[in-house]
Amino acid sequence: VKKVGVLAGNCPGFIGNRMMFPYMREAQFLGEEGATPSQVDGALTAWGMAMGIYAVDDMGGLDVMERVKIELKEIFDVPGIRKPLVHEILYKMGRLGQKTGSGWYRYDETRKPIADPEVEALIESTAKSAGIARRTITTEEIVDRCVLVMVNEAAHILEEGHALRASDIDTIYLTGYGFPVYRGGPMCYADTVGLKKVVSRIKEFGWEPAPLLARLAEQGSSFAAYDAQKESH
Repeated sequence: VKKVGVLAGNCPGFIGNRMMFPYMREAQFLGEEGATPSQVDGALTAWGMAMGIYAVDDMGGLDVMERVKIELKEIFDVPGIRKPLVHEILYKMGRLGQKTGSGWYRYDETRKPIADPEVEALIESTAKSAGIARRTITTEEIVDRCVLVMVNEAAHILEEGHALRASDIDTIYLTGYGFPVYRGGPMCYADTVGLKKVVSRIKEFGWEPAPLLARLAEQGSSFAAYDAQKESH
């Protein structure tokens, strides 16, 4: 069937989607904090992603994501964890993405996303009502937050045994999620940056590094070395 198979453990979202959930969430936080959907997606596609994450949500359908949130309450409805504010509003407005001609973007017969000032104003007013300070957000911050939040989640998945190897995670994202091939996948990219730098950047964002990621960084190691060690045993 011309597909690449990767063994995955049974956890909510398995490997690929479990990583995509925090990615989508972080992109929406960036929107609330001052970026526009087109700015976020533009930064990601310029970095090499096949599609921006807001456009991906519109393609899949905002109603689909709302159903997922209900089914996987243990991931999305955790007390004390910040939740995106605008997605549900758009869903209740009937803006379900490409299928209805509007979601995060507007769509014409070509189905190409068109920035929508109405949505941008909604994001801004919703953030203001919630007391979220808005600021100018750089392309570097957009890419780092979106990519490294996936790396951190992937490190949890790897340590929990739901993925056998970091390279399996890379294979999933290269073949199924539009991750740029020349960057090698999220785990390979993290190794390229250096795990100490990755952990430092994660802490700058106020996140808790996954234990495996923190341990490898402290050892001056890498995900590739982690894979090699497992293979040797």
